[in-house]
Amino acid sequence: MSDPIYAQALEPGLEQLRSDKKRLIGVIDTAMDGIVTIDSEFKIILANPAAAQTFGYQVEQLLGATLDLIIPMRHRHAHSAHVKEFAQTGVSKRRMGGNFKDYYVTGLHALGHEFPIEASISSLNENGQSFYTVIFRDVSKRKASEEQMALYHTQLSQLSSALQNIREEERKHIARELHDDLGQLLAALRMDISLMQREQALSNKGTSTLASMDQLLLNAITTLRRIASDLRPRSLDEGGLYFALQTLSKDFMMRHQIACDLMADEADLILDDEKSTAIFRVVQESLTNVARHAKASRVEINLKRSADTLSLTIQDNGRGIEEGAMQKLRSFGLVGMRERIKALHGDFEIQSKLGIGTGLYIQIPISV
Repeated sequence: MSDPIYAQALEPGLEQLRSDKKRLIGVIDTAMDGIVTIDSEFKIILANPAAAQTFGYQVEQLLGATLDLIIPMRHRHAHSAHVKEFAQTGVSKRRMGGNFKDYYVTGLHALGHEFPIEASISSLNENGQSFYTVIFRDVSKRKASEEQMALYHTQLSQLSSALQNIREEERKHIARELHDDLGQLLAALRMDISLMQREQALSNKGTSTLASMDQLLLNAITTLRRIASDLRPRSLDEGGLYFALQTLSKDFMMRHQIACDLMADEADLILDDEKSTAIFRVVQESLTNVARHAKASRVEINLKRSADTLSLTIQDNGRGIEEGAMQKLRSFGLVGMRERIKALHGDFEIQSKLGIGTGLYIQIPISV
């Protein structure tokens, strides 16, 4: 016969246990995330209403069933192996999924359709038996949104690439019109003025006026050639990328009095028009940024080609960019460079240290 005094002494502790158990059950039953606990034989011993609703079952239908009920057939073996591997590691909890980006696993609804869930798994050893608890949520809407955003991003990149190509063609056309048509007209005017200057009947004032007109025309022709070259350098079409970069670096030094070293092998820069144009525009935009912002005295352009990759480095010795400002770089020039390289499936990186300088590091795949 039990001791009434002993039983009376245990009663407060039992009441506390009952209260804690009731509170725990309440938390599990009202949780918005699904909670499922399985034993070492993959039988479900606990499922809350959120889990049952997520998979389209009643709680009673899940209890006692194996985990295969809510996992697509093609994933069952891999999932079992995953749980066993998890048990052998000795880790008490871990996120589930195929990679470290999303942690998605696939669930099977009672109606037969599959859906993505985000889940974490934890283990508990009790009296020599292992139990595994999975906490999860349906992320169908989130994943659909992410896929839609990825699609929008791809479409924007394609649009940006198309606009770059259209703009390049327009530049090429305008540059050709300026050089071939307007340039020839100005050259013809200079020839006419030169003929007029040979006339004996001209007064001193007329001769001076013609000389002034000739100088103005010469300045106009020089400006026209510079504008046409900025739009689309003839050297890129006639001499190739290496010659165009040489001309660009020399013009940069003359205009801005900043030393510019081009280190490249001409044979390495025999590329198709798309890659040649993209690389030239990136170098051109980079030199423009150096002239405007860097306050540098020297810039180095280094191009190296391996079997399947072209590496481009542009390094200046300017004032650099503050660490916080690096996150605020949203200029159209920078975005344009990134998009050009991205269209070629390349990598684009900027590194800068205050007082040391800024470097652009680019790698572009080259098909053999």
